[in-house]
Amino acid sequence: MRISLTPRAALVALLALPVIVLWPQWWVLLVLLALWALVVLADALRAADPRRILVRREAPAQVRLGGTVPGRLLLTNPTARRARLEVRDAWNPTAGLDDQHSRLVVPPQERRAVAQAFTPTRRGEHRCRQLLLSSVGPMGLARRSARAEAPGRMLALHPFGSRRHLPSRVQRLREIEGLAAIHQRGQGTEFDSLRDFVDGDDVRSIDWRATARRRSVVVRTWRPERDRHVLIVVDTSRTSAGRLGEATRLDAAFDAALLLTALAGQAGDRVDLLCVDRIPHVSVLGSTRTTVLHDMVAATAAVEPALVETDWERAAATIEARTRRGSLVVLITPVEAQVLNSGLLPVAARLAKDHPVVLASVSDPALEELAAGREDLERVYRAAAAERARSERTGVSRALERVGAHVVDAPPDRAPQALADTYLALKAAGRL
Repeated sequence: MRISLTPRAALVALLALPVIVLWPQWWVLLVLLALWALVVLADALRAADPRRILVRREAPAQVRLGGTVPGRLLLTNPTARRARLEVRDAWNPTAGLDDQHSRLVVPPQERRAVAQAFTPTRRGEHRCRQLLLSSVGPMGLARRSARAEAPGRMLALHPFGSRRHLPSRVQRLREIEGLAAIHQRGQGTEFDSLRDFVDGDDVRSIDWRATARRRSVVVRTWRPERDRHVLIVVDTSRTSAGRLGEATRLDAAFDAALLLTALAGQAGDRVDLLCVDRIPHVSVLGSTRTTVLHDMVAATAAVEPALVETDWERAAATIEARTRRGSLVVLITPVEAQVLNSGLLPVAARLAKDHPVVLASVSDPALEELAAGREDLERVYRAAAAERARSERTGVSRALERVGAHVVDAPPDRAPQALADTYLALKAAGRL
């Protein structure tokens, strides 16, 4: 515990200035200083002991990023003195506490509450271990301060802004699954029904036994299989730490992963998640279709980019151990020139032999703006650099497509929809 002065103590000391001017003697100054010190000390000793104040926190456990949730501090004064308290709650700034400083009076043997509101500005875990309690004396000249243990933990969940695109994709999914029947034969489909042959049908879909029985040409119709396995692998290495507008590339990657998870759940597919950099460190495995989205939001809330390179060989071993042949593997990682040297290209080629592989990348929208600049010489050079970067990304995309991967490269505001559309295209083509 420590004792400190308030601004009022300085004002009281200034009241002695006229006396010093009238009697400019050293002993007068000494007497006045002693009297002032005694009054301040007496005021501090009459303040309630802050170490005896009981503090209990009621903080929200979870909040979606961008939302506001209430909380409160409950302070109980078990002493016989009236407690004039100043409270400083030490949450980190991104927790979004509306007011970290509070003042209140707690009568003896009573309890008071401090209402709080949290509007976090950063996804992830927010903690507060202690708060600072200051008890002000009756005359307001001094305060006694002490730290109180009041641990708090709040998890700011991903806002899932791409949720608004889900209804239109679900409608398209319903058309693929049967509202507008697919009359084609493709890999990874299930038999649906028989119907008469019409011009344009694939002759490979003719059911010759049914044709012989009916004495008319009959074809089989197919529908996409359900209960397929989708493994989403999110790269959380240093490349995911780059900021694209107001958020990081990792936030945009999670947004795309959540939209795909919700859509695949509507399709009846099983979705798992794996976050990798140097090692696989966060996973969501075996969740049901009704809980997988919630589990994924909770598991990824505290994931932050790691300033290391991704070990794609180790990631590939984990992917192969957790999937069976024909599972859809979605790799969400930047498509950049260094990908060719990071080991991703041979890993994608190996995975594409046994699985449909989609490589989703979130591009930097600033490249589009830089590439359009032509106003002066400096902007022309920047435009040339942006065009070169875009050309390199195109080359990497083509290299990945040549080994069998489907590449999706879009800016943050379009990446979730582009990935969902690719999933639907694979469904429509009978690849899933």
